[in-house]
Amino acid sequence: LELTELVRNDNDDDDGKEGTTTESITEDEFTCNMPGVPVSTNLVLRALELMRSKTGVQKYFKANLIKQVPAQAGLGGGSANAATAMWAANTLMGNPATLEQMIEWSGELGSDITFFLSRGTAFCTGRGEIMTPIEPPLPTGTKLCIVKPDIGLSTPSVFKALDYDELSDLNADEVLLPAFLNANGVENVPSEYYINDLEPPAFRCVPELGELKKSLQKVTGFKHVMMSGSGTSIFCIGEPEDKEAFMKEFGETEDLQVFFSEFIGREEGEWFRRPE
Repeated sequence: LELTELVRNDNDDDDGKEGTTTESITEDEFTCNMPGVPVSTNLVLRALELMRSKTGVQKYFKANLIKQVPAQAGLGGGSANAATAMWAANTLMGNPATLEQMIEWSGELGSDITFFLSRGTAFCTGRGEIMTPIEPPLPTGTKLCIVKPDIGLSTPSVFKALDYDELSDLNADEVLLPAFLNANGVENVPSEYYINDLEPPAFRCVPELGELKKSLQKVTGFKHVMMSGSGTSIFCIGEPEDKEAFMKEFGETEDLQVFFSEFIGREEGEWFRRPE
């Protein structure tokens, strides 16, 4: 989650609390470290406007976005930022909205935002906006590696290449969900339950993606390897046993970006925190 600072600006508070100033502004201000990120249509600004519209609280904010999740990677970076903005705005407004209301409203901005309002684990159906939280969330701390090739791939192109006869026939409610809940950690889920129906059409559009997945599956230490969303990122559950050799093969390649991360969750009533 990338939104690093959201400051409320008004002249109603002068007690020096973090997140407030005595300066009054009448519109949101947005800055971002990554050139080319859209401003007027950014999901962060749309999320702030949505919160004002739904709650009736006319507060404006300064938002500073430090992009770390690669754009157009199938990782939901923009959606995570929108969810963060909604949570932060609600806090600075004095919590006029319940979590359930924000979850309902988030679907107006995009399908994936709803998930990022969960505690870190959720079962999402429909377009992704129908969310069933998993309580308690799956264990945190599981290591993963994300490999993002510098290959462009539009989501409409992937869906256009989708062959419905190739879709998995495993029942999500009766088979896939129990497989993940009963495995004591995502790394222990059998590989046959790691399914992304968008892989075949994506690999037809960009054959290099399929080759990259095959190469990553050969890395000792990775238990599962799969494309994220409609691409183009490939995520790998686990850690390479020989990290130096891995980085030499993949990390030093000009057209690849490598990110090491881990699964996180959040406590009830709190937002996500960076792992220590």
